[in-house]
Amino acid sequence: MIELNEIRLNSQSLLLNDNVVKSSILPRVASELERDVIIKGDTIIEGAVYAKHFEIENGILEVQGAVFTHIELHVNTDAKGSAIFRKAVGSAVSIVSIAPGYRIIFQGDLNAKQVKLRNAFVSGSIFADEIVLEDCVVIGGVFASLNLEINNSIIGTFNAPLATISKVIHLLLPSAFTVEKINAIPGTRLYNLSLADLGSLFKGTEQSKNSGKIKMSMKEDELKSVLRSEDTQQIIRSYTVIGKVLAADLLDLDKFKNHFLLTAASLGSQLLKTYDLGIESGIEGKTLTIENISNFFFDILTGKIDIQEISGDFSMKEIVEKFS
Repeated sequence: MIELNEIRLNSQSLLLNDNVVKSSILPRVASELERDVIIKGDTIIEGAVYAKHFEIENGILEVQGAVFTHIELHVNTDAKGSAIFRKAVGSAVSIVSIAPGYRIIFQGDLNAKQVKLRNAFVSGSIFADEIVLEDCVVIGGVFASLNLEINNSIIGTFNAPLATISKVIHLLLPSAFTVEKINAIPGTRLYNLSLADLGSLFKGTEQSKNSGKIKMSMKEDELKSVLRSEDTQQIIRSYTVIGKVLAADLLDLDKFKNHFLLTAASLGSQLLKTYDLGIESGIEGKTLTIENISNFFFDILTGKIDIQEISGDFSMKEIVEKFS
């Protein structure tokens, strides 16, 4: 790769192909506020980026600093390769990556008016007016102020006035929230992974007997709450298995290392060292890198890793006996 120690140019577009940029790409004069950054091939940017448009045409990209665009961050629909953004990414208008042949990893939060992602892994949370996700993994929350659409994805939790879900949806946290009832496309299945033994699955060892995914009913697991103030009133619907999770904690089932795994995914490059989940039964420990964690959750998403299903029911007798 060709090293670029300093960016100086007169045109309105910066084309990068087989480059290592050793500095940030930030405007120094008013005219550079209109500059576009176009990735045409393999590129590493070691600093932060500001651009009017940030476009990825092809190749492998790594951006080690934060990114902000005045208009759009966009991946061409025919792009091939992968990208990893080590810090937060924001846009005044949109973040769009729907290329089926492009895998993109965001290690921080995303913030824009519109976010459309396919085949993406997000360590943090997504904040936008409108969000569309397909075949994605989001460790944190998905927060839409207007509309949310989720297709075949793993999500920490979500909160939106209007939400449409389809295919198979997995929640990592016990609850998700909407204002209106969830619009579920016929055939949609909603599962909760709060009691799944993710630690054992990550290491490739046998799942704990009482662990597994819980199939959620959008009718039976819905709770409606009315929030009131002096002059306003709002209805919030929560879809939750929190009672089953709390009961499981009382039965001492919180030993799956789920929190450790998800925290390692969300902290990413902020961790000062690389951890693993230990060695058991002669199986070598697997390091908790963002790439390993991303591949693990996509294996769950595609069905390569199968999580056993449990009802989530519990016995009060067992709980009483535990503390008697």
